[in-house]
Amino acid sequence: MRIGILGSGEIGATLARLLTTAGHQVAVANRRGPGSLAGLVTELGDRARAATVEDAIAFGEPLVFVAVPFGVYETLPAGALAGKVVVDTTNYTPGRDGIFPELEEDRTTSSELIAAHLPDSRLVKAVNTLNYKYLLDLARPGAPREERTALFVAGDDAEADGIVAGLLEELGFAVVRTGSLVTGGRRQQPGTPVFNRPLNARTAQERWST
Repeated sequence: MRIGILGSGEIGATLARLLTTAGHQVAVANRRGPGSLAGLVTELGDRARAATVEDAIAFGEPLVFVAVPFGVYETLPAGALAGKVVVDTTNYTPGRDGIFPELEEDRTTSSELIAAHLPDSRLVKAVNTLNYKYLLDLARPGAPREERTALFVAGDDAEADGIVAGLLEELGFAVVRTGSLVTGGRRQQPGTPVFNRPLNARTAQERWST
């Protein structure tokens, strides 16, 4: 699969490592430009390339990961991302992102705001509940499902959810589907019983259901 990754921080770089190890090709972009990514793409090898934001989006077919701070989501180019499966890995962090009253008052979720900004994209919330060290260390490709760590997937497009779920299973995780962006996205947020806790699939399903 050809996958675009917007963001080269802890989550973006970790995803690039997992994806290239699994045999996928990635194009990584950040706000500083391709020149700042030389070290990362050299480490990753021939399956990775540094790109501009526009080129990384065009490269991702059909999937683009968004691994930038939530507070800059309005800089995401809606036109370029139209028709793409966009995986939102972000979390709202007021100290970093600034205050969003609608999130503070729980009137909506961060993923719903991103979905509204990208109306022609197929947004899926995933890879936001574990820090990058867990993601890198706990991937178990080929292991039985009961031995894998859970990752959660929420979205409003069943086909897009399935594409993301299949990819995460291939990387070595046990996917737990949590429903829509409204319901599942909210229950994957910081402070919930599943956030930043490495859980097996059964325990994760139990905690999500309570």
